[in-house]
This record gives sequence, structure tokens and C-alpha cells, in this order.
Amino acid sequence: MTNTQTRAPIPLALRVLLGAYFLNAFATVGTVTIVGKQVFDMTGRELDLGLIGLAEFLPMALLAPFTGSLADRFDRRLMFGIGLSGDVAVSIAMFAYINSNPTSIAPIFGLMVLFAVTRSLGTPAARAITIDMAPPDVLERVIPLRSVSFQAGIISGPLVLAWVFVVDIAAPYLVAAVAYGLAIVIVASMPKLATRKLATRGGVQAIRDAREGLRFIKRQPVVFGAISLDLFAVLFGGIIALLPAIAEKRLGVGAVGLGGLRAAVGAGAAVVALGLAVRPVRRHVGKVLLGVIAVFGLMHVVVALTTSYVVAVLALVIAAGSDQISVYIRSTLVPLATPEEMRGRVLAVENVFIGASNELGAVESGLTAAAFGLVGAMLLGSVGTIVVVAVWWRYFPALRDVDRFSEVRAP
Repeated sequence: MTNTQTRAPIPLALRVLLGAYFLNAFATVGTVTIVGKQVFDMTGRELDLGLIGLAEFLPMALLAPFTGSLADRFDRRLMFGIGLSGDVAVSIAMFAYINSNPTSIAPIFGLMVLFAVTRSLGTPAARAITIDMAPPDVLERVIPLRSVSFQAGIISGPLVLAWVFVVDIAAPYLVAAVAYGLAIVIVASMPKLATRKLATRGGVQAIRDAREGLRFIKRQPVVFGAISLDLFAVLFGGIIALLPAIAEKRLGVGAVGLGGLRAAVGAGAAVVALGLAVRPVRRHVGKVLLGVIAVFGLMHVVVALTTSYVVAVLALVIAAGSDQISVYIRSTLVPLATPEEMRGRVLAVENVFIGASNELGAVESGLTAAAFGLVGAMLLGSVGTIVVVAVWWRYFPALRDVDRFSEVRAP
């Protein structure tokens, strides 16, 4: 007689919500890719690609503790919807400006700052909603499925918007606005969640609440080690912002080839995320986390040295797959180690370390490319990522020695 074990079903509302994550990623990553292409076409300077990253990073870094407090204090569906509404407004403004045959990139940088503000408002709530809605027995499957939705957007967004860009250089922003609007409809249909919320009010108390979230992260070595690891790994290994220059100067391809490079990143991550949904990482969690980030750095060395489009695509696929395992582990560890009423603040700070660190990495890549050349910048950053792994292996034993997710509990 066989003893079969059935897995708990994922709630329907949560599966529908995955569609909002797909649309959000489709529009956001597609927009950032096209903005980089347009700015590089206008100026031909790698430094400007880094400055785009700076325009995105600073608002998110400065606002993260406070937008996290908002996500802990108000309905998280509302906060996610407000962020998406701001994205619609920025996309329409970008469409109007590019349609006016612009000669200055300054308004583009200004709009990217606003884009970062709207993303910082919605992202902490968006990330917390998944954890709030997921029953504990399906969490390990929901996290990679959320990643699959996000990576599907990363794949299709740059590809679709690149083809639209070839037809009309302003039209990609209109497509992005429609995608954000559809995501708003999905979020509005979500049921209200009975999660614990902050009851505090007032500007001074908001600052105290934000500081409380930062202190919590500092006191928890697993949380602090996991999210700071990504900050420094992506800071040094963030070559994505340089893809427009890599496509043109190293690989000799145009807008469609650039879209393929950006889509390769999503493809590698999506394939691995699907695998994780079927077979999650269950043992040696900390060591796997550090190991895959080392592979991430090594694959960027390959991208730096090759002039073959096919080799570059394959290396980006492997790098993205390795990074996806890292994202999966950190996205599971951090919420498990965080109390429910503090998730907005902690995930907002984590978003700076994980998400906005991509923009900070773009700044680093742009500056080093201007100083050392394109290949020199990529090699320097890739070696820096590998050094970071070695340092964290030595100085964060609590993170390195995590064996199973079940060992991690919120205090």
C-alpha cells in the first residue's frame, strides 16, 4: 500500500496576483531597457547609463524606510495600487516627451527620478502581499512562482518594447502605461487581508518606526547578512546597465539584439525559478546562497571577455539562473525571520539592498567604464563580486551555516 502526500493548493487570488507581478515587471524592465537605449543613442556615453541608475537609486534609498512604514500602516493593496498609478503617469509623460523630438536628456533623468519615487511607494507593499496571502504550507512554492511571473515580465518586456521601439521610438511607453493599468485592475480585485498593522501616527513617530526597522535588520545576522550580500554583489557585478554599450561596441548588434541580451537574463532566471517551484532548495541553504553568487561573478567575467553574441547570451543565462537561486533563498529567509507587522519596513530596506542595488551597480559600472573602459569595468566588477563572497563566507557564519528554511523563525 502506497502512502501519497498531496500538496496544498495555492489560493486562486494569489495565482491571479501573479499576473500583476508579471505586468509590473514587463513594463518596468522594458521601460528601463528602452530608456537606456535612447539615452545612449542621444549621447554615446557609458557614464550617462550609470547616471540613469543614480537617478533611480537615490529616491529609493532615501524613501525606503518611510515607504516601508506606509506599507506596515495602511492597506498594502492600496499602497501597491498608488505606486502603479504613479508608474502610469510617468509612462505617459515619457511618451509625450519622446514624441516631441527631444534634444536634451535632462527631462528623461527627471522622469526617471519620479519613476523611482513611484516604485518605492509600491514595491514594499507588493512584496509583502505575497507573504501575507500565502499559507505557510505553500510559501516555498509561491516564492519561486512569484519569481517566474517576474522573470516572464523581464523576458517579454524588453523583447516586446524593443520591437515596438523599432516601429516608433515613443510607443514603448504607451504600451508600458497599458500594462501598469491592467496590473491596477488586478490589485483592486484582491480581497482585503487581515494582517496586523502599525497603529502609530505622526511624522516623528514615522521616523521612529523607520529606525526600528533598521535596528531590527542590524540585530538579526541572517537578515543583515543576506540582504547586504546582495547589495555588494550586485554593486560590483551590475553590468546590466552597460548592455546598450556592450551590444553596440563589443557585439555589434542593434536594438533587437539588445532586447535579446536583456531577455536572456530573464530567461535564465525563469527556467531556474520553474525548477525551484518543483524542487525547492531544502538543504545547505547558506552555502548554496554563497556558491551561486560566486558563479554569478564568474559568468560576468565571460561576458566581459567575449565578442560572440551567442557566448554572451549563454553566459548571461547562467549568471541569471545563479542569481535567481540567490533571490529565491533570500526572498524566503528574510520574511521568515521578520515579524508580520514589520515586513513592510524590512522589505523596503531589503528592496534597496536587492532591487535598488541594481541601480547603484549601474552607477558603479558607468563610472568605472568611463575611467577604465568597458572591458576593464566589467572585469573589475566581476572580480569584486567573487571577493565579496569570500568575505561573507568568513564573517557571516550564521548565514553560511543555515541548513534548512525551517530553522529560521521570526523573534
